Amino acid sequence: MAPPNPNGQRYSPTMMWDSTPLFQFADMQEIIQNFVRVHVDAPGMEEGAPVFPLGYQYPSLDQLADMIPCILQYLNFSAIIGIGVGAGAYVLSRYALTHPDTVEGLVLINIDPNAKGWMDWAAHKLTGLTSSISEMILGHLFSQEELSGNSELIQKYRNIIAHAPNLDNIELYWNSYNNRRDLNFVRGGDNTLKCPVMLVVGDQAPHEDAVVECNSKLDPTQTSFLKMADSGGQPQLTQPGKLTEAFKYFLQGMGYMASSCMTRLSRSRTASLTSAASIDGNRSRSRTLSQSSESGTLSSGPPGHTMEVSC
Repeated sequence: MAPPNPNGQRYSPTMMWDSTPLFQFADMQEIIQNFVRVHVDAPGMEEGAPVFPLGYQYPSLDQLADMIPCILQYLNFSAIIGIGVGAGAYVLSRYALTHPDTVEGLVLINIDPNAKGWMDWAAHKLTGLTSSISEMILGHLFSQEELSGNSELIQKYRNIIAHAPNLDNIELYWNSYNNRRDLNFVRGGDNTLKCPVMLVVGDQAPHEDAVVECNSKLDPTQTSFLKMADSGGQPQLTQPGKLTEAFKYFLQGMGYMASSCMTRLSRSRTASLTSAASIDGNRSRSRTLSQSSESGTLSSGPPGHTMEVSC
C-alpha cells in the first residue's frame, strides 16, 4: 500500500527497471517521499550475484515480463507506474500489453520495441569478433561522440562493466536482449499501450531512431515524447534535473502531485513534449478533474504503485 502524504493524498507505488541513478538525484526526493518505490533487478544483475553455471538458460525478455505478476502479488500491489531504461523499458511494455489494467503509466527511456533484423544480427555477430562484450555494451549505452570524448562518465562505466564480477551474467542478459521479439505496436489497434506513456531519448543517442519510431506507433493522445538536448545516450545520468521535472509534470497529468511546483522547466516548455502531453488525453483529463480545486486531494480509490525494473 502507498502511504498517505501529509495532505491526505494516496499515491501510486512505482516499479523501476534500470533507473536507480535517477532516483538518487536530489530533486527526485519530492517524488520519492510520496510513492512506494520498488526496484527490480533482472536475474543475476543484483549486487553480489553469483555467476550462473555453464550452460545456464537465461530467461527471455518475455519470460522476465511474465515474472512481474508474481512480484506484484507478493507485494500486494494492484497497479503500478513503471519506469524502465533500455531492456527494462521493453520488459515493462511487454507486461503492460498483457496486463493493461494493472499499469497506470509508463516512463520508457531508450526503448527499442523492434526485434533485430537479419542485417542487425549479422552486424552484431561481426562486431563480437573484434570487440569485447564490455565495449559492445558501451556502444549500446552511449553515442560514438561520447565514447570518443572519453568523459569521466564513460571511464566510470567502462571500468564498472569491464571489472564486473558477474560479467558472464551480464553477457547472458545482453544476448537475451538482442534476441527480443518485436512488440508489434499498432497505432489505433488492439496491440498498443493503453496507459499514459512518456518516451524519453537523448539527441544523438544510439536509440533515437527506435524511440522516434515507437512514438509514431503509439496513441498520440496518451503519449508524450521527450527528446533531450545535450544528454547523449543516457539522459537519466546526464540531465537528471530536466528529466525529473518532465517526470513530475507527467505525474501531474495523471492526477498526482497537484500541489507540486515546477522549478527547472517552465510549464510551457515541458508541455511542448507533444501536443497531447499537457493533460495526457481524456483519461488523464477525467482523473485531474476528480481533484478538489481547493485542497488538491485525490478522490478516494485504491492506491497505485511504482515499479523500477532494472536491466
